This record gives sequence, C-alpha cells and structure tokens, in this order.
Amino acid sequence: MRRRPREPADHAGAALREGLVVAAYGRHLLVEHDGGARTLCHPRGKRHETVVGDRVRWQTSGDAGVIEDVMPRRNVLRRQDELRTKVFAANVDQVLVLLAAEPVFSEEQLARALIAARDAGIAPLVALNKRDVQPAFDEAWRRLEPYRAMGETVLPLALTDPDDHGLAALRPHLQGRVTLVMGASGVGKSTLINRLVPGAQAQTQAISRALGTGRHTTTHTTWYWLDAARREALIDSPGFHAFGLHHLDPRRLAALMPDLAAHLGGCRFLDCTHRQEPGCAVRAALQPHGPLSPRRWQLYVALYEELLAAQGPGRT
Repeated sequence: MRRRPREPADHAGAALREGLVVAAYGRHLLVEHDGGARTLCHPRGKRHETVVGDRVRWQTSGDAGVIEDVMPRRNVLRRQDELRTKVFAANVDQVLVLLAAEPVFSEEQLARALIAARDAGIAPLVALNKRDVQPAFDEAWRRLEPYRAMGETVLPLALTDPDDHGLAALRPHLQGRVTLVMGASGVGKSTLINRLVPGAQAQTQAISRALGTGRHTTTHTTWYWLDAARREALIDSPGFHAFGLHHLDPRRLAALMPDLAAHLGGCRFLDCTHRQEPGCAVRAALQPHGPLSPRRWQLYVALYEELLAAQGPGRT
C-alpha cells in the first residue's frame, strides 16, 4: 500500500495552509484562503518582512492565525533611504503611478517610482487625473511629453466625471494583472478604487475592523479583486512624499531610464558614467541636436551622485 506524503507541519504537528496576504498594518496581516475566506494572522517572531501580495504558509492559533513561512516571490517593489527600507508589495504585474493636475506632481518622484519599478522587473503605467482642472491639466500634460516620447504609456483621467472616457481606456491595461496603485496624497487613488471596485468602501471598513485599526484611511496597503474569477486586482498603497533609491547600484541607473538606455553602448569608454567623460553617446544625444531632454540628463546626474554617496567613499 502506498502511503500518503505527510503534510508540512509546525513543531506542534498542525498542518500548514497556504494563503494570500490581502491587507497589512504593522504586525496585523489579513490572509485570504479557501476560496475567499479571510483570517487575521500574525507572523511568528518579532521580525518579519511579510507584505501584501505575499503567498504564505500559516496555521490557526485560537481565533487567529500564525504565519510560519513566506513563499518565494516573483518580485517586490521597495524604496530605501538612509534611514529605512519600505516594501510596498510583492508579486505584482504592473505599477500604476497616479498623478494629478493639482496638486502639482514632482517629476523627480515620478522618475524615481518608474526607475524602482523597472529595477524590480515590473511594468510601469502612468495616469494623469483631473483633466477637468484647466489650465493646470494642460500644463501637467505638457510636462509629461518627455515620458510619452520615450515610450511610457500615459493616460488622461477625470475620475470625478462619471462620463469620463479615460477610465474605459484604463480598464484594458488592468485585465489579467495585479496592479499596484501608487501616488501622492490628493491625486485621486481612493476615487479610482471606488470607481473600479463596487463595494470598496464597505470592504475597507471591514478590513479596518478586522485589523483593529478603527476608521480606515490609506495608511495601510490593501488588495482588491476586480473580477469574480480572481484573476485581476488592484493594490492600494499609502501616499508617499519621498522615494529613496539607495538600494540601487548607480552603474545600473542609466539602463533603467529608457531615454538614456536608448543611447547606451556607443560610449568611448566601457565604464562611462555619462556625466563628464569624453566620447559619451548619452551626452551627445542631448538637445538641441539630439532627442534627450537636458532636464532628464540633469536628473540622472543628480540621482547618480546621490546613489554614489549612499554607497560610501571610494566609489566614482
């Protein structure tokens, strides 16, 4: 007689179950399992790096659960500065960077978010909200021209307008994907979630009660299914004001900026940093005679030097 393989178990002998982390607030983690059931869990031990989007192994412990293991990730999006590392989410297919005509967006923070997404191997998508706010929208759209020119997908939105056609143009980009929505406070992330997810407000209130966090604000990360088959989802993340990239090697930076990457390989020196070396193909592409925006190159130089300084002395 063939024996059945033993199920994985902890030291007490209880079988482990698999689930998906769909909300996180500190050490409170909501795990979805068994066709949609959700259980409030805590990681075992004091230190953990479990985030929304993680597949985990967990076991019941009284009325709650304990996460014993995080399964291997496809990817993870993070930001890092001199003080700490912040992980947004894991196992995502796409990052939607949501901007608005007002408040005026930071081009530097946009660039940093796109660079971090590409470094993680995650496809980026940009949307500009508040099309009905003029002339601020037209000015913001003009500022995004270099991004459209380098091949970034940039969509216009007017999320407070029920007849906005931009939402219909966005929907095909979300099909079959897990999309992390990022953006500063006030750009319309909550409005986007409520437009795309029926009952999102009730769901966030239920999550807040489950996590014991009281009134819900976007201070924690939350997963929302977009379809009944659970093939596509949005992840709502807290707004950010700074986006550190100290986890990146400065030598990789140019390859993560598409308008600079288009000119790599033609420099005189193999170790060209594209800042001041002679025979640099990137600098030769600068306007007015080439396609590269001086503003983008200046941003690259500033980021390169920031990352170089973060790695400490002895680097060039």
